Amino acid sequence: MKILIIEDEKAAARHLTVLIRQFITETEIIAQLDSVKRSVEWWQNNSAPDLVFMDIQLADGLSFEIFEHVSITAPVIFTTAYDQYAIQAFKVNSIDYLLKPIDEEELEVALEKYRSYYQKQADTTISSVPDLTQLQQALQMLQSPGYKNRFVVKVGEHIKAIPTEEILYFFSQAKVTYLQTLEGKYYIIDFSLDQVEQMVDPIQFFRISRKYMVRFSAIDDIITYSSSRLKLHLKHSKDSDVLVSRDRVSTFKAWLDQ
Repeated sequence: MKILIIEDEKAAARHLTVLIRQFITETEIIAQLDSVKRSVEWWQNNSAPDLVFMDIQLADGLSFEIFEHVSITAPVIFTTAYDQYAIQAFKVNSIDYLLKPIDEEELEVALEKYRSYYQKQADTTISSVPDLTQLQQALQMLQSPGYKNRFVVKVGEHIKAIPTEEILYFFSQAKVTYLQTLEGKYYIIDFSLDQVEQMVDPIQFFRISRKYMVRFSAIDDIITYSSSRLKLHLKHSKDSDVLVSRDRVSTFKAWLDQ
Protein backbone atom coordinates (compact mmCIF):
# COMPACT_ATOMS: atom_id res chain seq x y z
CA MET A 1 0.00 0.00 0.00
CA LYS A 2 1.30 3.42 -0.97
CA ILE A 3 0.68 6.07 1.67
CA LEU A 4 1.20 9.83 1.53
CA ILE A 5 1.65 11.77 4.78
CA ILE A 6 0.96 15.51 4.85
CA GLU A 7 2.11 16.79 8.25
CA ASP A 8 4.18 19.84 9.20
CA GLU A 9 5.48 18.46 12.50
CA LYS A 10 8.37 16.06 11.93
CA ALA A 11 7.90 14.31 15.26
CA ALA A 12 4.20 13.76 14.56
CA ALA A 13 5.01 12.42 11.08
CA ARG A 14 7.54 9.97 12.51
CA HIS A 15 5.10 8.83 15.20
CA LEU A 16 2.35 8.33 12.64
CA THR A 17 4.70 6.33 10.40
CA VAL A 18 5.56 4.00 13.27
CA LEU A 19 1.87 3.47 14.10
CA ILE A 20 0.91 2.83 10.48
CA ARG A 21 3.60 0.16 10.10
CA GLN A 22 2.29 -1.59 13.19
CA PHE A 23 -0.99 -2.25 11.41
CA ILE A 24 0.09 -2.41 7.76
CA THR A 25 3.24 -4.45 7.26
CA GLU A 26 3.40 -4.05 3.49
CA THR A 27 3.34 -0.29 3.21
CA GLU A 28 5.40 2.36 1.44
CA ILE A 29 5.45 5.97 2.66
CA ILE A 30 5.93 7.56 -0.75
CA ALA A 31 6.30 11.14 0.54
CA GLN A 32 6.05 13.34 3.63
CA LEU A 33 4.95 16.89 2.86
CA ASP A 34 4.70 19.82 5.26
CA SER A 35 2.77 22.57 3.47
CA VAL A 36 -0.15 23.36 1.19
CA LYS A 37 2.23 24.58 -1.52
CA ARG A 38 4.41 21.47 -1.53
CA SER A 39 1.36 19.23 -1.46
CA VAL A 40 -0.20 20.92 -4.47
CA GLU A 41 3.08 20.69 -6.38
CA TRP A 42 3.49 17.02 -5.46
CA TRP A 43 -0.03 16.16 -6.55
CA GLN A 44 0.44 17.87 -9.90
CA ASN A 45 3.48 15.72 -10.67
CA ASN A 46 2.74 12.32 -9.14
CA SER A 47 0.16 9.57 -9.36
CA ALA A 48 -2.34 9.22 -6.54
CA PRO A 49 -1.44 7.13 -3.48
CA ASP A 50 -3.71 4.45 -2.02
CA LEU A 51 -4.31 6.45 1.14
CA VAL A 52 -3.50 9.92 2.49
CA PHE A 53 -2.94 10.97 6.09
CA MET A 54 -3.45 14.72 6.18
CA ASP A 55 -2.92 17.14 9.05
CA ILE A 56 -5.38 20.03 8.86
CA GLN A 57 -3.26 22.94 10.08
CA LEU A 58 -0.10 23.13 7.98
CA ALA A 59 2.80 25.57 7.93
CA ASP A 60 1.19 27.82 5.32
CA GLY A 61 -2.54 27.30 5.83
CA LEU A 62 -5.29 24.72 6.16
CA SER A 63 -4.95 21.51 4.15
CA PHE A 64 -8.48 22.01 2.77
CA GLU A 65 -6.87 24.57 0.45
CA ILE A 66 -5.11 21.71 -1.35
CA PHE A 67 -8.49 20.49 -2.63
CA GLU A 68 -9.09 23.93 -4.19
CA HIS A 69 -6.07 23.54 -6.47
CA VAL A 70 -5.95 19.85 -7.41
CA SER A 71 -8.40 16.99 -7.80
CA ILE A 72 -7.87 14.39 -5.07
CA THR A 73 -9.70 11.09 -5.42
CA ALA A 74 -7.59 9.11 -2.95
CA PRO A 75 -9.24 8.47 0.44
CA VAL A 76 -8.06 10.72 3.26
CA ILE A 77 -7.71 10.23 7.01
CA PHE A 78 -7.42 13.64 8.65
CA THR A 79 -5.29 14.17 11.75
CA THR A 80 -5.50 17.30 13.86
CA ALA A 81 -5.23 18.68 17.38
CA TYR A 82 -8.59 20.48 17.08
CA ASP A 83 -12.12 19.29 16.35
CA GLN A 84 -13.64 22.47 14.90
CA TYR A 85 -12.93 21.29 11.33
CA ALA A 86 -14.92 18.06 11.56
CA ILE A 87 -17.75 18.93 9.18
CA GLN A 88 -15.41 20.46 6.62
CA ALA A 89 -13.29 17.31 6.73
CA PHE A 90 -16.26 15.13 5.86
CA LYS A 91 -17.11 17.28 2.84
CA VAL A 92 -14.03 16.00 1.06
CA ASN A 93 -12.62 12.48 0.65
CA SER A 94 -12.45 11.75 4.35
CA ILE A 95 -13.02 8.30 5.78
CA ASP A 96 -12.06 9.30 9.32
CA TYR A 97 -10.96 12.20 11.51
CA LEU A 98 -8.39 11.48 14.22
CA LEU A 99 -7.58 13.87 17.04
CA LYS A 100 -3.99 14.18 18.21
CA PRO A 101 -2.31 12.61 20.04
CA ILE A 102 -3.39 9.73 17.83
CA ASP A 103 -4.70 6.73 19.71
CA GLU A 104 -3.57 3.33 18.39
CA GLU A 105 -7.05 1.81 18.65
CA GLU A 106 -8.66 4.72 16.81
CA LEU A 107 -6.05 4.47 14.06
CA GLU A 108 -6.74 0.74 13.74
CA VAL A 109 -10.46 1.44 13.40
CA ALA A 110 -9.77 4.10 10.75
CA LEU A 111 -7.64 1.66 8.75
CA GLU A 112 -10.39 -0.97 8.98
CA LYS A 113 -12.83 1.59 7.58
CA TYR A 114 -10.42 2.21 4.73
CA ARG A 115 -10.14 -1.50 3.96
CA SER A 116 -13.90 -1.90 4.06
CA TYR A 117 -14.59 1.04 1.76
CA TYR A 118 -11.74 0.17 -0.59
CA GLN A 119 -12.99 -3.35 -1.13
CA LYS A 120 -16.55 -2.18 -1.79
CA GLN A 121 -15.66 0.79 -3.99
CA ALA A 122 -12.66 -0.17 -6.07
CA ASP A 123 -13.90 1.89 -9.03
CA THR A 124 -15.42 4.87 -7.21
CA THR A 125 -14.23 7.59 -4.88
CA ILE A 126 -14.68 7.40 -1.14
CA SER A 127 -16.63 10.63 -1.11
CA SER A 128 -19.44 9.13 -3.20
CA VAL A 129 -20.84 7.15 -0.24
CA PRO A 130 -21.08 9.28 2.91
CA ASP A 131 -20.97 7.61 6.31
CA LEU A 132 -23.97 8.92 8.28
CA THR A 133 -22.60 7.67 11.58
CA GLN A 134 -19.40 9.64 11.08
CA LEU A 135 -21.34 12.73 10.03
CA GLN A 136 -23.49 12.50 13.16
CA GLN A 137 -20.35 12.20 15.28
CA ALA A 138 -18.86 15.21 13.53
CA LEU A 139 -22.03 17.23 14.18
CA GLN A 140 -21.92 16.31 17.86
CA MET A 141 -18.31 17.46 17.99
CA LEU A 142 -19.25 20.84 16.59
CA GLN A 143 -22.34 21.22 18.75
CA SER A 144 -20.16 20.68 21.83
CA PRO A 145 -16.91 22.33 20.75
CA GLY A 146 -13.83 21.26 22.62
CA TYR A 147 -11.73 24.26 23.50
CA LYS A 148 -8.02 23.88 24.13
CA ASN A 149 -7.11 22.74 27.62
CA ARG A 150 -3.46 23.70 27.33
CA PHE A 151 -0.91 25.38 25.06
CA VAL A 152 2.49 23.85 24.39
CA VAL A 153 5.45 26.25 24.55
CA LYS A 154 9.19 25.87 24.19
CA VAL A 155 11.47 26.92 27.04
CA GLY A 156 15.05 26.65 25.86
CA GLU A 157 15.53 23.00 24.97
CA HIS A 158 12.46 21.99 26.95
CA ILE A 159 8.78 21.67 26.10
CA LYS A 160 6.16 22.86 28.59
CA ALA A 161 2.36 22.67 28.56
CA ILE A 162 0.54 25.70 30.01
CA PRO A 163 -3.03 24.95 31.20
CA THR A 164 -5.48 27.41 29.67
CA GLU A 165 -6.86 28.31 33.10
CA GLU A 166 -3.39 29.65 34.01
CA ILE A 167 -3.34 32.07 31.08
CA LEU A 168 -4.29 35.69 31.72
CA TYR A 169 -4.19 36.93 28.16
CA PHE A 170 -2.71 36.52 24.71
CA PHE A 171 -1.02 39.36 22.88
CA SER A 172 0.69 40.00 19.58
CA GLN A 173 3.88 41.99 19.11
CA ALA A 174 6.04 42.34 16.00
CA LYS A 175 4.03 39.55 14.29
CA VAL A 176 4.73 37.14 17.17
CA THR A 177 2.01 35.83 19.49
CA TYR A 178 2.58 35.41 23.24
CA LEU A 179 0.63 34.11 26.19
CA GLN A 180 0.91 35.66 29.65
CA THR A 181 0.53 33.46 32.73
CA LEU A 182 -0.75 34.00 36.25
CA GLU A 183 2.85 33.73 37.45
CA GLY A 184 3.83 36.75 35.37
CA LYS A 185 5.73 34.80 32.71
CA TYR A 186 5.13 35.04 28.99
CA TYR A 187 5.86 32.54 26.24
CA ILE A 188 5.79 32.49 22.45
CA ILE A 189 3.12 30.27 20.88
CA ASP A 190 2.84 29.00 17.31
CA PHE A 191 -0.58 30.48 16.59
CA SER A 192 -1.89 33.83 15.45
CA LEU A 193 -4.44 35.65 17.59
CA ASP A 194 -7.03 34.86 14.92
CA GLN A 195 -6.34 31.16 15.45
CA VAL A 196 -6.29 31.47 19.23
CA GLU A 197 -9.68 33.18 19.12
CA GLN A 198 -11.15 29.96 17.67
CA MET A 199 -9.40 27.75 20.23
CA VAL A 200 -10.44 29.30 23.55
CA ASP A 201 -13.80 29.64 25.28
CA PRO A 202 -15.38 33.01 24.34
CA ILE A 203 -17.01 33.14 27.76
CA GLN A 204 -13.56 33.17 29.35
CA PHE A 205 -11.61 35.27 26.81
CA PHE A 206 -12.51 38.37 24.80
CA ARG A 207 -10.67 39.76 21.77
CA ILE A 208 -10.45 43.46 22.64
CA SER A 209 -8.28 44.46 19.66
CA ARG A 210 -5.95 43.17 16.95
CA LYS A 211 -3.23 42.91 19.63
CA TYR A 212 -4.95 41.50 22.71
CA MET A 213 -7.27 38.73 23.84
CA VAL A 214 -7.93 38.91 27.57
CA ARG A 215 -9.46 36.87 30.37
CA PHE A 216 -11.76 38.73 32.78
CA SER A 217 -9.50 37.95 35.74
CA ALA A 218 -6.56 39.60 33.94
CA ILE A 219 -8.20 43.03 34.14
CA ASP A 220 -7.06 45.20 37.04
CA ASP A 221 -8.86 48.35 35.98
CA ILE A 222 -11.04 49.76 33.19
CA ILE A 223 -10.77 53.46 32.40
CA THR A 224 -12.89 55.62 30.12
CA TYR A 225 -10.31 56.72 27.59
CA SER A 226 -12.58 58.89 25.43
CA SER A 227 -16.25 59.09 24.58
CA SER A 228 -15.97 55.87 22.59
CA ARG A 229 -12.85 54.11 23.87
CA LEU A 230 -11.82 52.13 26.95
CA LYS A 231 -8.36 51.56 28.36
CA LEU A 232 -7.46 48.48 30.39
CA HIS A 233 -4.81 47.91 33.02
CA LEU A 234 -3.79 44.26 32.81
CA LYS A 235 -1.97 42.17 35.40
CA HIS A 236 1.76 41.74 34.67
CA SER A 237 1.56 44.10 31.69
CA LYS A 238 3.97 46.95 31.03
CA ASP A 239 1.86 48.18 28.13
CA SER A 240 0.19 51.44 29.17
CA ASP A 241 -1.96 51.60 26.02
CA VAL A 242 -4.10 48.49 26.14
CA LEU A 243 -7.18 49.86 24.40
CA VAL A 244 -10.46 48.23 23.50
CA SER A 245 -11.08 48.81 19.81
CA ARG A 246 -13.81 51.34 19.15
CA ASP A 247 -15.95 48.83 17.26
CA ARG A 248 -15.66 46.26 20.09
CA VAL A 249 -16.56 48.48 23.05
CA SER A 250 -20.28 47.65 23.13
CA THR A 251 -19.75 43.88 22.79
CA PHE A 252 -16.97 44.09 25.39
CA LYS A 253 -19.36 45.72 27.86
CA ALA A 254 -21.93 43.01 27.13
CA TRP A 255 -19.24 40.36 27.73
CA LEU A 256 -18.39 41.96 31.09
CA ASP A 257 -22.05 41.95 32.07
CA GLN A 258 -22.84 38.31 31.25
